[in-house]
Amino acid sequence: QVQLVESGGGLAQPGGSLRLSCAASGVSFSSYDMGWARQAPGKGLEWVCGLSSGGNGAYYADSVKGRFTISRDNAKNTLYLQMNSLKPEDTALYVCAQGYYSMSIIPIRGQGIQVTVSS
Repeated sequence: QVQLVESGGGLAQPGGSLRLSCAASGVSFSSYDMGWARQAPGKGLEWVCGLSSGGNGAYYADSVKGRFTISRDNAKNTLYLQMNSLKPEDTALYVCAQGYYSMSIIPIRGQGIQVTVSS
């Protein structure tokens, strides 16, 4: 059974940092490009960033470039998202999913985890 489980979300102040993790099981994690998408309240799904299967190529949306860093540890079947200089507009449900420049058409994906940026 394929499972992607996100963790590390919560409340952060503007300018603060959070690190999300996504633990994969039941899937050949190291074979897939993986990334993060987010959905803010009342808005559609936004693809935030993607990382190649080997970790040697990354894509970032302009909205997070320079602030967010995606990484992975294939030995631990885990994907990470380091989020710095957080803004209130980063508030969203963050989902770990298969993809690079965008989410795959029929992706493996997690349930998501809430990130709230507020003072």
